[in-house]
Amino acid sequence: MSKAIECAYTIEGQGPALFLIHGIGARKTGWTKIVEQLKDRFTCISYDLRGHGESPLPEGRFGLDDLVDDLETLRGRLGIEKAHFAGHSLGGMIGPAYARRYPERVLSLGLLSTAAFRTEDDSFKVKAVVTAMREKGIPQVLDTLTARWFTDDFAAARPDVIEWRKKQVVDTDGDVFLNVFDIYAETEMSPWLHEVTAPSLVLTGELDGGCNPRLNTQIAEALPNSELVILDGLKHAILIEASERVGPSMKAFLQKQA
Repeated sequence: MSKAIECAYTIEGQGPALFLIHGIGARKTGWTKIVEQLKDRFTCISYDLRGHGESPLPEGRFGLDDLVDDLETLRGRLGIEKAHFAGHSLGGMIGPAYARRYPERVLSLGLLSTAAFRTEDDSFKVKAVVTAMREKGIPQVLDTLTARWFTDDFAAARPDVIEWRKKQVVDTDGDVFLNVFDIYAETEMSPWLHEVTAPSLVLTGELDGGCNPRLNTQIAEALPNSELVILDGLKHAILIEASERVGPSMKAFLQKQA
């Protein structure tokens, strides 16, 4: 078992605390445009997952429980009693896992572009990507990933952003990147999501292959207190490609919980 890591974080804004949890090979800076929209009403805490960005590298392999430990350690360091939590992709698994273990700490949850209720075929597809990266190398499979993450129109209009996102992945320690991808591929929240009672926003892109509306509809149905938002015409990288569409949905949901 790995021990909790003190992750690098950024705090901006005022009001109730909101922890923002990024996905695989991403950074806390991925939330910047969302924070701009929310910081007038919420104290936004974004952090780098272990082994990502400015956070320390872990020793050896780790699992979802260890990522929950890191989040609880950060909450304790900041002395925050209760907070809202929102996560993207893998972050959308860390948030509910945290809420299941520490329900008394959680005011609300945001599950953005995440997956549960995967069929055998769904699981095979996501695990095949990890296998391909192990066999061929992470950089060799990056174009496959970015094509899943961004719409063709956005990729054509903003090649600079695609390169920036690829660089984040390449700059992430390879073992850490494959480790978090394994967690994302192997986590199945369906057996326990019904235990998570916090008000929850379930939000995904209409064209997100791995975290599609079919799966997200099942996630919303399993959560006792949820609302579902499908953003048309978007794939996986909604925080980067369309933060101006994600932010208002998050803000409206969070203000309802106030």
